[in-house]
Amino acid sequence: MIELLTPVADTIRRAGFAFVEAPEMGVLLEMAGLSDWQSFAASWDDLGVDTYMADGGRYRRRRFAAFRATPDGITRKPHQPHYQSRDYNPLNGGLERWFEPVTEAAGRHPALTAILLTSHALFDRMTQAELRPPAWHVEIHQFRIEARLGEEGRPTPEGMHRDGVDWVLVLMVRRENVASGETTIYDLVKRPLGSFTLTTPLDSALVDDSRVYHGVTPVVPLDPTQPAYRDVLVVTFRRE
Repeated sequence: MIELLTPVADTIRRAGFAFVEAPEMGVLLEMAGLSDWQSFAASWDDLGVDTYMADGGRYRRRRFAAFRATPDGITRKPHQPHYQSRDYNPLNGGLERWFEPVTEAAGRHPALTAILLTSHALFDRMTQAELRPPAWHVEIHQFRIEARLGEEGRPTPEGMHRDGVDWVLVLMVRRENVASGETTIYDLVKRPLGSFTLTTPLDSALVDDSRVYHGVTPVVPLDPTQPAYRDVLVVTFRRE
């Protein structure tokens, strides 16, 4: 797997981010044991409403879990709150947010295990040896952003931002009846570096959070009479 990760690592080193399309990401994840993707994606149909939205919106559903990643493997931590300072999230930061936990079935799913193992192999390798921790604090977020007539769905309601971690993976799970949702990456003085749209399951954005900002444009329904949503998995790695 290490050799297969080299092009992705080289791109992140050069640009601060990488857009990895589904065929390439699928190969990487299958090497790590990806299987039964459809049942994993179906777990997004059972997310609770995010009640912490300071903009008053009810367009975001989510579940959350924390893990510990080491060379010996990945283990789930006891359920805990998600916290970001207002320096990184001026809209919803500054308090402990207790989200519904990722279900046991989704937390043990071979698709998630493959995603976490691949992320750890890449991000651990990319961290300078003197900074590489014996264990990483990993957080995962299942997000569903819903769009309705008269209410756009905002994947990043805080706008252009950094997450306050070391590394970020955003992986597309499903897009249903939505337009837009374009990701743009910016440098530290907020000049745009590139943009792309995650459209196909397994399309992925990988970000060096110390070097770039990122943001995603709102999604709107193509047919406002039908359900419209954007499902993604966000995985963050932070040194413990």
